[in-house]
Amino acid sequence: MAIAARPLALRSPWFLPALICLAVLFFWVVWPLASLFYQSIIDPATGLPSLHGFETFFSDPRYVEAFFNTIKLGLISTIGTLLLGAPLAYVVARYDFPGKAIVAILPLTTIVLPDIIVSQAWLMLLGNNGVVRLALESIGIDLPSFYGWFGMSYVLILNDYTYVYIGMLAALKAIDGTLEEAAVNLGASTFKRAMSVTFPVLMPALLVNAMIVFTLAVDNFSIPMILGGQVDVLSSLTYTTFLSEMSGNPTMQGVLAVVSVILVGAVLFIQKRVLERKTFQMQQGRAPRPIRAQGLGGILLTIGAVLFVTFSLIPAFIVLIGAFTKASGPVMQYGTFTLDNMERALRYAPEPILNSLMLASVATIAGTCFATVCSYLIVKKRLFVVTALDYMVMLPLAISGTVLGIALIQTYNSGMLVLTGTWVIMAGAYFVRKVPFSIRSASASLYNIPDSIEEASINLGVSPFQSFFKVVLPLMKPAILGAAILMWVTSLAEISATIVLYYGGMETMPIQMFRQIDAGFLARASAYGVILMVVILLPIYLAIRFLKLDLFSSR
Repeated sequence: MAIAARPLALRSPWFLPALICLAVLFFWVVWPLASLFYQSIIDPATGLPSLHGFETFFSDPRYVEAFFNTIKLGLISTIGTLLLGAPLAYVVARYDFPGKAIVAILPLTTIVLPDIIVSQAWLMLLGNNGVVRLALESIGIDLPSFYGWFGMSYVLILNDYTYVYIGMLAALKAIDGTLEEAAVNLGASTFKRAMSVTFPVLMPALLVNAMIVFTLAVDNFSIPMILGGQVDVLSSLTYTTFLSEMSGNPTMQGVLAVVSVILVGAVLFIQKRVLERKTFQMQQGRAPRPIRAQGLGGILLTIGAVLFVTFSLIPAFIVLIGAFTKASGPVMQYGTFTLDNMERALRYAPEPILNSLMLASVATIAGTCFATVCSYLIVKKRLFVVTALDYMVMLPLAISGTVLGIALIQTYNSGMLVLTGTWVIMAGAYFVRKVPFSIRSASASLYNIPDSIEEASINLGVSPFQSFFKVVLPLMKPAILGAAILMWVTSLAEISATIVLYYGGMETMPIQMFRQIDAGFLARASAYGVILMVVILLPIYLAIRFLKLDLFSSR
C-alpha cells in the first residue's frame, strides 16, 4: 500500500507547490539551524567535533546564571499574566456591566504596541529620571530601581497578560452552559461550581496559554536588553556574545543559541502534549449567560475593570507626549511643546522609516502568499510531503529572533551565496519569524470551507489550480487579509532578528528607537515610536472600517 501511494502523491498537481514550500523553509530555517548546531560542536582550533563549548556553558557561573535567570523570568511573567489575564477574562465573559465593550477590547492594544515602545514609556515614568519616580521621591517614597528584575517583570507582565486574556476568554465562551446549570441544580454553590466544573474544563486552556507566555518571555530580546541592567538572560547574553565574538570564536554564541532553541522547543513540546491529552469533548451548546452587575457591586466592578485595562494605553499616551516634548539631551522638559522631534524624524532622518516600510512590505507580500498556499496544503491536501511541511512551518516558533539572525549570518556569510549585509537577509528573517502566525490565521477559514465545493468545480472540468483561484481563494479573502495585516504589524515591530542583521544605512524604526533609548534621547525615540504606531494602527483601522474585518471581536 505504501509503495503504491507514493506514485499517486507524485502525480498530484499540488506535489510541486508543496515541495517548493519545503525548499523555502529548508533554505531559511532548517539549513541555518543545522549550521548553528554544527558550529556549537566544532572546536575552532582543531576543526574537529568537540563538546568543549557546552562544557564551558555548564561550568561558567555567568552562563549558568543566565540560563536560570531566563527560566525565572519566564515563570514570573507566566504567573503574573495568569493572575491578571484569567480573572479579567472571567469578569468579561460572565458579567454584563456599563462600558464592557470598551473594557473587552482595550487589552488588545498591547498586542500592536511593540515591546520597545512599551519599555520606553515605562522608563519615562519609572526610570531614573521618570516623572512618577521623581514625584514619589519628592514626598519621601522610594521605588526600587526599574533596571533589573522589577522593570523586566513589570513590563513583561503588563505587556503579555493579553495573551492569557484572549485565550481564556475564548475558552470561557466555549463552555457548554448546561454543565454549570447542572451543578447549580444539584445544589453546588458558586465557588464549588467554579472549582468542580469550570476550573477543570478550563485547565487545558490555562496551561496552554501559560506556556505561550513563558515562551514569549524566554524569547523576548528588547525588554531584557533595555531594562535588564546587570541581570543576564539567554536572549541578551546571546546578543552580547555575538558582538564580542564577531571576529573571533563563534562556538559560544552557537552554544547559547542551541540552548535557547532546546529550552523553547521543550516548552512547545510540553504544550503540544498538554493540548493532546488534557482536553474535554463537549456537545456544542449555548455559552453561560452573563450576569448583569448591578448596585454597588456593579459600580465597583466597572470602575475596577476600566482602571485596570487603562494601563494598556499608558505606553501609547506617554510616547505620544514625549514625541512633542522639548528635551535637552536626556532631560525631558515636560510641559513644553515642540515639533522638532517629529521634524527631525520625518525630514532629516527618514531612512529608518523608509527601511521599515520597505522590509515590512516585502515580508508581508511574500509571507501572505506563502501562508495562503501552505495553509491550503496543510488543511486540504493529504500528501506525505505536506505532513513534513506541517511540522516544518512551526519550527520557527522554537527559534528566537536573535538566534535566527545569528544562524543566518553564519550560514550565508561566505561561499557561493552571500546574503549577509543585504536587505534580502533582513526581509527573509522577518518572513521566517512571522509566517507561522499568518499560516494559523489563514487556516482558520479553510476548516469552514467544504471540500465538496472545490470537488464540484473540478468535476465540472476546471483544473485544480483554477478551482483554487476561482473557488477557494475568494472564500479565503477575509482570512488572507487578516494574515497580511498580522504580517505587516509584526514585521514593523521586529527588532530581535534585526539587531544582529542590520548594517549601516539599513536601520529600521525599532533599531533607531533602541539606539536613541540606549543613548538616553527619549524624545527622539518617542518621535519614531509615534510614527511606528501610526503605520501599525492605520491598516488595522482601515481593515475594520472599510473592509469590515472583525479582527478584534470579543464575542
